[in-house]
Amino acid sequence: MITPDTKDWTWVLREPCPECGLEAGEVDPTAVGDRVRATLPRWEAALGRDDARERPDDDTWSPTEYACHVRDVFRVFAARTELMLEQDDPELENWDQDETAVADHYDQQDPADVAPQLVEAGERVAGVFDDVPDDAWARTARRSDGASFTVATLAQYFLHDVEHHLHDVKA
Repeated sequence: MITPDTKDWTWVLREPCPECGLEAGEVDPTAVGDRVRATLPRWEAALGRDDARERPDDDTWSPTEYACHVRDVFRVFAARTELMLEQDDPELENWDQDETAVADHYDQQDPADVAPQLVEAGERVAGVFDDVPDDAWARTARRSDGASFTVATLAQYFLHDVEHHLHDVKA
């Protein structure tokens, strides 16, 4: 069992990530769709490695587990963005990523199955961000913990997760 990450990662909108180097708050939100698409071949390559199912240590997910997480991040953030575009200042449903990893058996998934699922979900979320109208980037939503996002800051926050995990799997 991996120790759950309880850190509030919203700080990545205000300062560069010391681990992956991304300055998420400086990313043009209208470029997020293209940046997501640029990660997909890198994820496919990571899933094609011989060590794709191996954890580097007991406290770190394997590349396949990270890819399952990113696939699900794609799905969750596509839905969150669509909700923000449809409703005024909605509260975003909580998502326990660690519970999902256990319930969906990330550690047992086949990288050959995960790769096309990740690509499909990545293309979908990229399209959602591509289709945000110019006047909708400032629309807002809230998390139950009080964090507030605009569509623009949600896109930036989301992108950090995707690119950071490429750093985690050295892809």
